Amino acid sequence: MKVRVGSAIIAFFALVAIFGGWFSETVLGLDPRTNDIKAIAQPPSGAHLLGTTQFGQDVLAQVIAGASGSMFVGFLAASIGTTLAVLVGVTAGYFGGAVDGALNFLTNLFLVMPVLPLIFIVAGYLQGTGLWTIALIIGLFGWAGGARTLRAQAMSVAGRDFVRAMGLLGESNRRLIFFEVLPHLTGLIASMFLHAMIGAVLAEAGLAFLGISDSGAISWGTMIQTAQQQSAVLRGLWWWFVPPGLCIALIGTAAALVNFGVDEVANPKLRVTGTPRGRMVRSQAA
Repeated sequence: MKVRVGSAIIAFFALVAIFGGWFSETVLGLDPRTNDIKAIAQPPSGAHLLGTTQFGQDVLAQVIAGASGSMFVGFLAASIGTTLAVLVGVTAGYFGGAVDGALNFLTNLFLVMPVLPLIFIVAGYLQGTGLWTIALIIGLFGWAGGARTLRAQAMSVAGRDFVRAMGLLGESNRRLIFFEVLPHLTGLIASMFLHAMIGAVLAEAGLAFLGISDSGAISWGTMIQTAQQQSAVLRGLWWWFVPPGLCIALIGTAAALVNFGVDEVANPKLRVTGTPRGRMVRSQAA
């Protein structure tokens, strides 16, 4: 049930990110960049369901357009970070020895790096910190923790009898990694991806709030930043910053629900204790 609800929320926002722009412009007739001087800082109404900004821009259109920007950053950064974590962590844990030593040193180096100041420095030197750049920065600096976890799990799986037996039978290392080790880590990798995705969405919102983003791009983070710059909180323009904040919170809730559900499926202890018989056995043991 948790996985279904979480997946439905994520799928909804993914559809909004993909088709929202077309729906907003074609069906609703709204443009997130159009300034309506006759409707400046208007509360929600029939003409503007989520109100308008200080510049007369429709908030609903901006929320829909912001879904595309924020989800793009989340998925791209999570894909980059998870891929790097799998490549480094699983390789180090499976091979061990000198390979493990070198990759573990690289992982520790990224773990101790002050990520936020580095992001400021990199973003300052790069020309144009658009959504692509933000996603690349977040993904490249956010893989080390996942690699450390995958290294330990891969090392444990690689040391099991069935993997060693397959190796003695002449199976190649590549086949052992992809068909014997990785299948046992799918739950952890999926959970890691979802965690990285919501982390990237929140990081993008935080970076945009601090001004490290392309002012011309529309995302939930840039919406909150613009609202803060225009003192929307002090002026009582809650409809400007609450919708993008709620969207970010829903994405985080959905990722947590899927994470808990995947953990229950992948973890035999949680799967057993989740059944009536498992709860009875657990209560008797207590």
